[in-house]
Amino acid sequence: MSTKQGSSVWQGFKAFLMRGNVVDLAVAVVIGAAFTNIVNAVVKGIINPLVGAIGTQNLDHYSSCLKDPCHVAADGTVKSGVPILWGSVLGAALTFLITATVVYFLMVLPMSKYLARQAAQKAAKEGTKEVIEVTELEVLKEIRDALVAQRGSGHDER
Repeated sequence: MSTKQGSSVWQGFKAFLMRGNVVDLAVAVVIGAAFTNIVNAVVKGIINPLVGAIGTQNLDHYSSCLKDPCHVAADGTVKSGVPILWGSVLGAALTFLITATVVYFLMVLPMSKYLARQAAQKAAKEGTKEVIEVTELEVLKEIRDALVAQRGSGHDER
């Protein structure tokens, strides 16, 4: 690879990294990772005990067997049979729904309301600016018309 191609690739890479989207995405990943711990704690501390009131607290224990006899070891390895571990899927689905709900109501909804309010304020300011510009334009036209009228009447008197 030539030096010129290497520097253009490097320049492109630097431009990519300096975009605002990349930094925003990196921040989102870090916050998402921290947020995952909170959601997992809510699921283990609140949701699983509520489910445990009608069954077991660990959703991973809920399963069905396609081929009997099903024996799954404590470490999750299948000893015999064909088990369907639908409890794990249910737990993951609950975790996803809780995460999506919290993100929507605590982050997305307030931010969209804030951005809509900002856009309305900006539109109101631009509307006022347009009215002022139109008013100034009308005043300037009136001044021009008055000057033309004065010149016209001034030329007639001579």
